Amino acid sequence: MSFPYRTLMVQGTTSDAGKSTVVAALCRLLARQGVKVVPFKPQNMALNSAVTSDGGEIGRAQALQAQAAGLVPHTDMNPVLLKPSSDTGAQVIIHGKVRADMNARDYHQYKTVAMQAVLESYRRLTEQYEVVIVEGAGSPAEINLRERDIANMGFAEAVDCPVILVADIHRGGVFAHIVGTLICLSATERERIIGFVINCFRGDIELLKPGLQWLEGQTGKPVLAVLPYVQGLFLDAEDAIQPAQTAGGKFRVLIPVLPRISNHTDFDALRAHPDVDLQFIGSGQAIPPADLIILPGSKSTRADLAWLVEHGWKEAMSKHVRYGGKVIGVCGGFQMLGHAISDPHGVEGLPGVSQGLGLLDIDTELTQKKRLAQVSGRCAFVEAAVSGYEIHMGISLGAALKKPAFVINDRPEGARSPDDQIMGTYLHGVFDTPAAFAALLQWAGLSGAAPIDLAQLREKSLDRIADATVPLLDALQVVST
Repeated sequence: MSFPYRTLMVQGTTSDAGKSTVVAALCRLLARQGVKVVPFKPQNMALNSAVTSDGGEIGRAQALQAQAAGLVPHTDMNPVLLKPSSDTGAQVIIHGKVRADMNARDYHQYKTVAMQAVLESYRRLTEQYEVVIVEGAGSPAEINLRERDIANMGFAEAVDCPVILVADIHRGGVFAHIVGTLICLSATERERIIGFVINCFRGDIELLKPGLQWLEGQTGKPVLAVLPYVQGLFLDAEDAIQPAQTAGGKFRVLIPVLPRISNHTDFDALRAHPDVDLQFIGSGQAIPPADLIILPGSKSTRADLAWLVEHGWKEAMSKHVRYGGKVIGVCGGFQMLGHAISDPHGVEGLPGVSQGLGLLDIDTELTQKKRLAQVSGRCAFVEAAVSGYEIHMGISLGAALKKPAFVINDRPEGARSPDDQIMGTYLHGVFDTPAAFAALLQWAGLSGAAPIDLAQLREKSLDRIADATVPLLDALQVVST
């Protein structure tokens, strides 16, 4: 069966409506049929990112969609990535490389330049692939952002592609979301919507049918599919932190939800393990006793370090270590474990120096150049393979580096404290390698933990969402005629 569209765009009535999942599912379904399909997101705003084969950086959702299509992630799949560093500013990444740090107003003006990068990547993809499945960002109903839009209808109009609109019924108000979105669009934008997808439905479909008939009568557009709520998925989140899949594990792991937490998908394998009680602790929540505390990555390391201290984590971690608990710092979290973090170039804001937590004998200087690399090697504390990726701006030096956490390409990486209670690393994704996962939990105090193969869990989840999305693929064949 051939697919009737060279390019199809999936937009949503809200953030987290299911756009990323629908794109991944369509990519998997088309790839199964032998169609050369590629995912594409013109502009993404997310702090969860992935390193690509061409040495760049894209959103993790696009890396997952590439996996669904059987492809190696490439920067053309997400030519513009925005990594928020504050409520009004972000690091702007074009074709995988940092272009500048901009506030919202400056970036709004810069969008005309960014659009050229988007169209360049789109052109290259159309030359290599038969079908491009495009994911929008947020909602096309943000009328204040319509001018210079490159993420939703601005892109769809520029390349003249059809659009399907996804709404999440699990949130409530699904009919209002759809009708309200249409009202906010221009006449030409409404015309290019070929139908709706209602996502995350559970219940009696017969009770929903009167609403579907009303919606089609009001809009003159078909409901292409009602997709079920699929539980127990293990898919990389674009940004939102997902709850743990298991409860009551005997080994408690705490992760502070930093204001600018990044790449929290590093811990998805922990989230999936039946022996692990993984808890993300946000602002205002009590810090309970734990076996292991992990400091995650951060887009604003010095500011998030100040937040940690303000919210009592420095004292809690000192007590945790005093009673024999283990600590792992990843990337920005690794930097926080040292004596000081200096930012002489103003990489994260005003130049200055922040006092660290003092748990590792290192000092860090933030640098203007970002290191991006996919790496592999072995654990330094036990014989076990590890792989991961680096995304950081900074160099750490100090005596703690003489006792590394890993060995990568015959070079030491990361650090451990003399008493082996504290570990720090710049490597993201270390828990994704089954052997390293088991070794790290053994180091932290959980003996005999069965390894989790996160890649296999992702594959099974992609197949499950693809199977659930078959009715949409069939409907797209019908509506195209």
